Amino acid sequence: MTDLFSPVELGDNTLFNRMVMAPMTRNRAPTGVPTPLMAEYYCQRAGAGFIVTEGAQISEQGIGYPATPGIHTDAQIDGWQHITTAVHDAGGHIYCQLWHCGRISHPDYHGGEKPVAPSAIQAAGQAFTYEGLKDFVEPRALELEEITAIVEQYRHAAACAIKAGFDGIELHSANGYLLDQFLRDGSNQRDDIYGGSIDNRIRLLKEVTEAVASEIGVDKVGVRISPVNSFNDMHDSEPQALFNAVAHMLSDIGIAYLHVVEVSLLGEPDDTVDMTQIRRHFSGLYIANGGYDQARGHAAIARGDADLVAYGIPYLANPDLPERFKQDAALNEADQTTFYGGDAHGYTDYPALTG
Repeated sequence: MTDLFSPVELGDNTLFNRMVMAPMTRNRAPTGVPTPLMAEYYCQRAGAGFIVTEGAQISEQGIGYPATPGIHTDAQIDGWQHITTAVHDAGGHIYCQLWHCGRISHPDYHGGEKPVAPSAIQAAGQAFTYEGLKDFVEPRALELEEITAIVEQYRHAAACAIKAGFDGIELHSANGYLLDQFLRDGSNQRDDIYGGSIDNRIRLLKEVTEAVASEIGVDKVGVRISPVNSFNDMHDSEPQALFNAVAHMLSDIGIAYLHVVEVSLLGEPDDTVDMTQIRRHFSGLYIANGGYDQARGHAAIARGDADLVAYGIPYLANPDLPERFKQDAALNEADQTTFYGGDAHGYTDYPALTG
């Protein structure tokens, strides 16, 4: 029977299990360049089928949080290369998540300039800045020629990721960030070719996906979406039709996988979107994410509801999560006070079974 511990092919790689380490922002890159401590963190978790890194900004414009790494400069490429080498030497596989925060940012990150978005619609809530929480501001709507430049920034970042030794990239089109902002009509009220109809609103994701696929190979590209997550003040009038269309479009391009956050902001199922429909519209590997434990993960794969299952906080606190699952061993409890920022405490000091 196929389960979490069954091998699976992802592009040119054979994964030895189907447990994905989900992307998790940890705010431990104070200069925007990945650090040796980050290399230790990811290497500890190389037993995952594959790792998806925390979001890495594709440009300075993409920054929205303090102490997050980028993937667009030579220094950042070099920093990530130490990480990919460590993971590969430990027998693992690792994908880089490409990130642009869009309106979920603050002028503090941009020399006083407004962050950009599909439309000038202020998100409810507050931005995390180096000076503490500050209200989100009304963003500046991107001009058409700027959108073309952003597509190029994604292509460049994908090329940088491969140069840094990553096995592939994941486009962050979830959780209210720029690509997601273009998808949903609650944040996209443009009246040009990138707004209005579903076909127009998915255009940017299509162009970005095609650009990175042409740069690094379509079999090295994944996309993450979050159809029912309202995080960062997100909503859409027809989410089922929208995300069915997204899945169908990505399937036509032929990307390696679709990574779906299946739960709401509160981590609960939401029947406004039927995830099985999205699964039917996509022919590649389907990664399920959202509160899965070992039993639910095994069952989802056995039923064919998912090809792989992504785990977040369990990987954060348990560097050897696959081995713990195999042995039915107790899991370390995650310390939420150390999730964001800080040093090795709550980052690289969680004990492994053999530690």
